[in-house]
Amino acid sequence: MATRAQRRSQKAQQKSEEQGYVSRSQGQMIWQAFRRHRVGNVGTIIVLLFIVGALFAQFIGPYDYSRQFRTHPYAPPSKVHWRAEDGSLSRPYVYGTKRTINEFYQANYEEDTSKKFYIRFFVSGGAKYRLLGLIPSTTHLFAAVAEDGTRTEFFLFGSDRLGRDLFTRCMVGSWVSLAVGPLVILISFPLGIVLGGVSGYYGGGVDMFIQRICEVFLAIPGLPILMAMGAALRGFGLSAILVFFGVIAALAIISWGGLARIIRGQVLAIREMDFVTAARAAGANDLRIILRHITPNITSYLVVNATLTIPGMMLTEAALSFLGYGIQEPMTSWGQLLNVATNVSSIELHPWILIPGAFIVVSVLAFNFMGDAVRDAVDPYSII
Repeated sequence: MATRAQRRSQKAQQKSEEQGYVSRSQGQMIWQAFRRHRVGNVGTIIVLLFIVGALFAQFIGPYDYSRQFRTHPYAPPSKVHWRAEDGSLSRPYVYGTKRTINEFYQANYEEDTSKKFYIRFFVSGGAKYRLLGLIPSTTHLFAAVAEDGTRTEFFLFGSDRLGRDLFTRCMVGSWVSLAVGPLVILISFPLGIVLGGVSGYYGGGVDMFIQRICEVFLAIPGLPILMAMGAALRGFGLSAILVFFGVIAALAIISWGGLARIIRGQVLAIREMDFVTAARAAGANDLRIILRHITPNITSYLVVNATLTIPGMMLTEAALSFLGYGIQEPMTSWGQLLNVATNVSSIELHPWILIPGAFIVVSVLAFNFMGDAVRDAVDPYSII
């Protein structure tokens, strides 16, 4: 049987529902506010699609990202046909291509209409890879296969100067471009939170010392230092993976100072509030006060800051790789794929090499939209 207090609570809840009031937890209010942000929802869906595409990049791409088709450098995107010769609808198919050189020594690609290669899905027998890094497989999402089982080159986004499939390289390049932001956060956030929290909570000489360190790092010019470190790492002859982690460390080192200053200001305000004073009067030690009373009150800011930091780190990495000081071969990223766009004549003759830039623009916009939605959702009382 329900106790008197339980019956009283049920009556109060029923009365509030009759009056149009519904009791919701803070998490429910945040989720409801986030769902109301239409643009933020679209951005979140796009981000999830990019993440899924990165996880299954080798399955989605029809070739190994390093495979070179030497007879097809700078091949244009393959033209997909949807109609048969009589004009009726047909299964999508492509033709093989022949490369010729004109009188101006420029390469031209012409379709060889003698055989049709139909677009088939879940085709096995392609390049070997490990699905999710674990399961050996040779199955790819699609390929151009003729009725007799022969295949032809199918470049959805065209090829680069070495004849490598640009679509596959865009998919694999998402590994680096999407991983840069979270990896930088994993390094810079703990550093900024700890130093900023200690500085704000204890104050005095500790605060003075830590803030002077922050100012030194904030005074460092970001892009020149990153370029110098990228050039130095490459000059030492390090492997591509070590250069990648070196770029991550450099980005984290120059980005933690601003976060530490903001965390310090928030902790300074929170430590003087009544609930912190009450906890201190009750005998709670500093560690308990920081973990149980102060940290939960800055969590919402950290979540918002993380969602807005990721696109900034993506753009910085893309700029470094575009200039040739970031990700190096054989690794690839969207910025590194744009490196060939430094040549104006290449853009004029082969405009499809700018396609990786579209991936950068769309992903950065999606992360910003999602960050705006999170920022509005963590303050649900202003919306509900």
